Amino acid sequence: MTRDLPAIFETFLKQLSESVDQTDFREAMASVALRLDLLTFAYLSLPLQPSGEARLISNYPPSWTAYYLRNRYHKLDPIVLRARCGGCPFIWEPDLRGVGISQVQQRLFAEAAEFGICCGLTIPIVDRRGGVAAMTFAADEPNSAFMRAAEKHEQALQLMATYFHIHVRRKLSGNRMVDGVLLTPREHECLQWAARGKSASDMGCILGVKPRTAAFHLDNAKKKLGVRTQNQAIALLASSQSSIL
Repeated sequence: MTRDLPAIFETFLKQLSESVDQTDFREAMASVALRLDLLTFAYLSLPLQPSGEARLISNYPPSWTAYYLRNRYHKLDPIVLRARCGGCPFIWEPDLRGVGISQVQQRLFAEAAEFGICCGLTIPIVDRRGGVAAMTFAADEPNSAFMRAAEKHEQALQLMATYFHIHVRRKLSGNRMVDGVLLTPREHECLQWAARGKSASDMGCILGVKPRTAAFHLDNAKKKLGVRTQNQAIALLASSQSSIL
């Protein structure tokens, strides 16, 4: 499997670049997890504000993820609380839960176990914008095959989790800030397509608008960003996106 890791990683990055919604991202990560002998995963991105909603992308049983989010378990989940502190990936299993676990947290573990989530490898992700996320690969029991796979691919999984986080934040956050300037949805969309080498005519076909309308949005974006050329605007877009971590 190690010999195939570069090809697996390349395919994964391609899937991420083509992903446009949560379903695409879930399929991309589920596919790579399967190829690395890790069947289930959960990516949890915590809200920046206490009143915000957590984002969960996972192939766990939907009934469990819906229940988890509805009860806002991310606020008391011991695994998430540990991931909040950042640091290295860590393996957790039943006999490592610790003495200081509350009854509510013990119930959370018991409920998760009913859905086949009994142990796992969790990768903390803390970005420079204050965002906190965690990627967990889980198993229904702490068997040797899962532990070997988790330990063998830990570094690769950490890198994949980071790329996953970057792409999700970039594509699903709804953030249209470029160099501190808020663009309209259409301006931002046209600028993104321009960064991919698309002409105004191409954008017109993709977005279902006239080419001059796409050019109009690009011109507005350049004016707002205070630049004269499209390449300068694209450079600012790239700089804003690369500053996610």
